[in-house]
Amino acid sequence: MRTDRTMLILAAVLALTPRLPAQEAPSLQQLIYNPGRLKPVDSRLRVRVGERAPDFTLRAVKGGSVSLTHFRGKKNVLLSFVPAAFTPVCSAQWPGYHLVKDLFDQHDTALLGITTDNLPTLHAWTQEMGGVWFDVLSDFYPHGRVAARYGVLRSDGTAERALILVDKRGLIRWIDVHDINERPPLEELAAQLGKLPK
Repeated sequence: MRTDRTMLILAAVLALTPRLPAQEAPSLQQLIYNPGRLKPVDSRLRVRVGERAPDFTLRAVKGGSVSLTHFRGKKNVLLSFVPAAFTPVCSAQWPGYHLVKDLFDQHDTALLGITTDNLPTLHAWTQEMGGVWFDVLSDFYPHGRVAARYGVLRSDGTAERALILVDKRGLIRWIDVHDINERPPLEELAAQLGKLPK
């Protein structure tokens, strides 16, 4: 079968690939690309607090697809748009949500991480970060369609660093299009989660 042949080829390639000693294996810090200081915001928001959040379906790193409407009536949702995999602030922001996972659970809120990167890149990045507990979604193709619909697509094709909180009814409760060069403070996020209706 084709699958068996593919597995044999993969095994042969892996057997011939020289392995780096543990001390020579690259760290996440070595893999990070630093774009330098960027224009803080480079888009025009197309959604408002109180409006229904535009629905979308995106492919997930863990496999399959995730739709915003899947959570309607079940969970609140925090959409975390970030610019790009393997960049400094993004590589600190998402792991930071591990510190407050119980806060998301307490407020019955799902977290969806969204970038315009492709799935293989997002897979490699999340693995380098040690994995994340939330769904990571690719807005790669058609490129940036969801980010554009929300008005957080930058002119270079990356997304803004934006947090959009959607309640169980599908209404937008809070928007923070943050300075792309800075990590949004967890304290403000915690305060906004606390304002969600029970």
